[in-house]
Amino acid sequence: MRLRQWQDDGLRRFLGTNRDFLVVATPGAGKTAFALLAAQAMMDRGEIGWIVVVVPTDHLKGQWAKAAAHQGIKLNPAFVNAKKRTAPDYDGVVTTYQSVAADPGVWDRMATELSRPCLVILDEVHHAGDSEHLTWGPALFAAFSGVHRRLMLSGTPFRTDAKPIPFLRYDEERRVIPDINYDYGMALQDQEVVRPVVFPALDGEARWRLASEHAVAKRLSETDPKTISHALTAALDPSKDWIPSVLRRANDELSLIRRDTPDIGGLVLATNQKHARAYAAILQEITGESATVAISDAPSASKRIFEFASDSSRWIVAVQMVAEGVDIPRLGVIVYATRTRTELFFRQVVGRCIRRRGDDDDLCARVFIPTIQPLLDPAARIELTVQHVLRDEEERVRSRHAVGESAYDSESQSPVLPRRVEVIGSSQSVHPYTINSGEAFGEVILLNARRLGQEAGLPASAEPSAIVRLMRLAGNQIGDGKPWPVVKEQPLVERKKELRAVVNRKVGHLAALTSQPHRNIHRRLHIAFGEDNIEQATVDTLNKRLILLDGWIDEAKSTNGEQGEIWPSI
Repeated sequence: MRLRQWQDDGLRRFLGTNRDFLVVATPGAGKTAFALLAAQAMMDRGEIGWIVVVVPTDHLKGQWAKAAAHQGIKLNPAFVNAKKRTAPDYDGVVTTYQSVAADPGVWDRMATELSRPCLVILDEVHHAGDSEHLTWGPALFAAFSGVHRRLMLSGTPFRTDAKPIPFLRYDEERRVIPDINYDYGMALQDQEVVRPVVFPALDGEARWRLASEHAVAKRLSETDPKTISHALTAALDPSKDWIPSVLRRANDELSLIRRDTPDIGGLVLATNQKHARAYAAILQEITGESATVAISDAPSASKRIFEFASDSSRWIVAVQMVAEGVDIPRLGVIVYATRTRTELFFRQVVGRCIRRRGDDDDLCARVFIPTIQPLLDPAARIELTVQHVLRDEEERVRSRHAVGESAYDSESQSPVLPRRVEVIGSSQSVHPYTINSGEAFGEVILLNARRLGQEAGLPASAEPSAIVRLMRLAGNQIGDGKPWPVVKEQPLVERKKELRAVVNRKVGHLAALTSQPHRNIHRRLHIAFGEDNIEQATVDTLNKRLILLDGWIDEAKSTNGEQGEIWPSI
């Protein structure tokens, strides 16, 4: 196997020391190959006789075992705690952090009581500090404190909750100290390791309401920390207009890329399983082809991922299990349609589409994102080195702690607002700009660049923002000439139509609770606001009808639908 320079340097450093060793490397750089080469070298030198690999998900167990087999290392991915020990003709086992936490004693005995010295490889080790799995860190210490060597791997060795990661070294400012670092910015400069990536940023109007409040309409680009979560809830609703229009745009881009590389695929990352299934249905309607859906960490989902990785179908839709570590080199387009907004998770997702497939892979990957600041910022600085990211992330952690950690949601880094968001609607998406190497390129420039590229005979898949950059290097400029597209204000007639639909839905809910006819409830609403029918209602009185209905529904629930307790409130 031909080693990359960082792998050669890292291997010499690892074999030259006996302490814990952290490898920070971008997805696609070869972390798994490095770890297996290190293990093989230690086995050849007689330093170890047993290997334990710990990974975040069940799917990755099979992936690691397969990669190890190519190196002549026999790992058992099917071992479970109840078995206590595995067959002696294996060189080791692959397990998950969850399994180690479930019974650390099993792993302590396996790693230390055997006569063979053990190497433990902790893949994506930042998971060991997950705040939602507080037992994982102590469990790792209990299981592996006495092993011969520990090798930790990560592409994102920082945490938004400031939790320490087991076995890692920190400097005086509590930043991780890697033993070898080869991040995306460094790999991109080498030009043969990873693909460049650009971020088409899509704006649009989201419309929602909270209980007992008027409806809100806000552009995604104008959201603040208090409204981002609500706006995304509306924008990502598959029954409204924004996300279907985004999927159409992304599919159009995928079609252009597939003219030159027919097997390139796309990933849609969804917030939950319900959305994932709905997005797959939308994609099937757009493309006429079924989309693969991988929505749980189960054998059937893993099988679907493996099949998608090796076929030439267009789309796979997932919730989280494709976000990290999963190897699908043919991914070239990603739609980031999840409410998770931490930089750590975002970088992991981007890592799914930057793996090059050989020297002739000239693809520029595309990651479609909403125009919200928590995603625009990391998109603009994706090429910064890990050390820059660690420093900036530390500052963000300190800022959050300064205002009180309890005020923030660990998933979204935004103030926690427990009230349910009621989606009203969303507009079609607009594409104001694409981010490439931290610079925003307006849509008009991109359209001109694509036209000029086609006239010059460039492949249809050539990324327009890359064409602009190339033309600049040649001393040519492409004029903009027009302002960036903006989100059009929703016509009054459509706004009122949406609100009336919500009123009718709530009337139906109240009718079901109270066994009252819909017309009776509507009549009482007309009386309450001095209107003959709902068509006479203004935006203001429609919002007030909704607030009144909220109160009636709450009363109906608290009185088991006894109508006499409800109607006196008007």
